[in-house]
Amino acid sequence: MGRTVKISKYKPSSFQGRLTFSPVASMSFKAEHSIERTALKATCLLLALLACGYLYFVTSSVLHVMARREALAQIDAMQGSIGALEQQYFALSQDITRQSGASLGLSPVAKTDYVYRESTMGAVTMASHEI
Repeated sequence: MGRTVKISKYKPSSFQGRLTFSPVASMSFKAEHSIERTALKATCLLLALLACGYLYFVTSSVLHVMARREALAQIDAMQGSIGALEQQYFALSQDITRQSGASLGLSPVAKTDYVYRESTMGAVTMASHEI
């Protein structure tokens, strides 16, 4: 328990590696490595590109969300105006009678066939929590 062992008498393991940063056997932290300046410039450039990319994608997603909300507001406004126009049309169509149709040159329809086509045109479904 009281025995002291010096570390210097042990040999390094064969699994331990050694990094040689310079061809000189004695390495000094005072000397600059040959690719250190290039690596620093490349790292700074990469960080700048990543920051610009991040800003681009955040800005574009915010602008897309704003454009979508504006489009939904325009859709609501158009649907409201369509409803008002339909209401006005039905109010005006109540004034048309058989006698006024004859004076306009319209004739009664002899045979009527109705066609129904199932379609989803104009149906818009939006989730309220979409981005």
